[in-house]
This record gives sequence, structure tokens and C-alpha cells, in this order.
Amino acid sequence: MKQIISTEKAPAAIGPYAQGVAAGKLIITSGQLPLDPATGAFPEGIKEQTRQSLTNVKAILEEGGADMKDVIKTTVFLSDMNNFGAMNEVYAEFFGEGGYPSRSAVEVARLPKDALVEIEVIAVAP
Repeated sequence: MKQIISTEKAPAAIGPYAQGVAAGKLIITSGQLPLDPATGAFPEGIKEQTRQSLTNVKAILEEGGADMKDVIKTTVFLSDMNNFGAMNEVYAEFFGEGGYPSRSAVEVARLPKDALVEIEVIAVAP
């Protein structure tokens, strides 16, 4: 049985989807744009946008009873692969060395609202 995860600490869905879904111990988030849930705006720059996207992911996981150490897979969508290094710097702050999840990172033609980054994760709650 699945459970919809919803929190005001992350931006509301901008379409017909859930912020996250739990099925047993598995938690899957929808892609998180770098929207600040308080203002609805994007921060400037790839580092700040990556930080906000991952902060949104973290809030959804916490609402579902997990945290970043429980993440087993991430997918990072970048509007420009030239931002890969800067994204990685911030990304590493959210996952302890030696505890990095599996990851895919791809450049896409365009992201919703012209974001620079969007991040989704799969986690296993304790």
C-alpha cells in the first residue's frame, strides 16, 4: 500500500503529482526544483539552486520518516552540464563521504520554470 508524502517545508507540486510516495520502507520523491517554499522563487546560481533542491528533498524525506543517509539513488537533471562541478560541490555537503548514493546526472534541454537543476531521490526508511 502506498502513502502520499506532503509537507509545507517543500514547494507544493506544480502539476498532478505528489511531492513523494512511500511504499513500505521505500520512499520516492518527485523531482525537486529549487523553489523556496516560503517565497516561491528560485535562488540565483547553480550552487544555491542545488542547495535549495536538496533542502526540499530532505524535507520530504523527513516527512516520510527518513533522511539523507537513507538515500540509495539520486537523479540530477542539469540545464547545462558545465554546471556539473559546482553542483557536485554542494551535493557532497548533503551526503557523508563513503555514504554517497548511486547517481545519474544528465543534461536536459529545459527544466520547468527554466530552473538550472532538478533532483529526485529514492530512499529506504529505517
